[in-house]
Amino acid sequence: MNFTAPALFASVFPESFQWVGWLGLVFLAWRWLMSGDWRQLADPQRLNLFLGATVVVLALWQIRAGVKPGLSFHLYGMAALTLMFGFWRATCAGVLILFANAVFGRGSWEALGVDALLTAALPAAVSWGIFRLLDRFLPNHFFIYVLGNGFFGAALSVVAVGLATTALMALGGAYTLDYLLTHYTPYALMISWGEAFTTGMMVTVMAVYRPDWVESFDDARYIQNK
Repeated sequence: MNFTAPALFASVFPESFQWVGWLGLVFLAWRWLMSGDWRQLADPQRLNLFLGATVVVLALWQIRAGVKPGLSFHLYGMAALTLMFGFWRATCAGVLILFANAVFGRGSWEALGVDALLTAALPAAVSWGIFRLLDRFLPNHFFIYVLGNGFFGAALSVVAVGLATTALMALGGAYTLDYLLTHYTPYALMISWGEAFTTGMMVTVMAVYRPDWVESFDDARYIQNK
């Protein structure tokens, strides 16, 4: 296994995929600017927390293993970032991580757009969607928040990345579907267990000791009078 393989290489995707990735990334950047969510980073305390969390996840992404170019396994941490900052800032943090990887030669500039959609926006969207569903349909309870979002939501976010990567690689002709289903997909899905455990523990500790770090958590709703 190659422990220095970047998440995606430009060589494994056709140029059309790269253009779609960059267009998607530009659209997300425009939507983020329009949403006004970026104003949250004007608060120095929030900015320091955001940058610190981004650096921690950047370090986490360096611990990876790869079987082939474009096929790597690592913990993502995107579910934790999403619960801490919401979808938009979590996706921004993921893009910053990919940018840093590209700067230091551990990622591809050409595939950065596809990589951002696949490994930053997608898991953040899944995590945020799970949070919104649980918040709407289930009681506000600490264990529902931790188990549903920290464990279940984190696991599903990684499952989504694994399945989407399999589909895109097969569709783009990078690898055959049989090869992916044998040598990549099962192991990519297994990573979801590690992601669930890691995120669940992190969210639990932060919710108990530093609830102000987790914007999606409100101790008055999830703990008090329960």
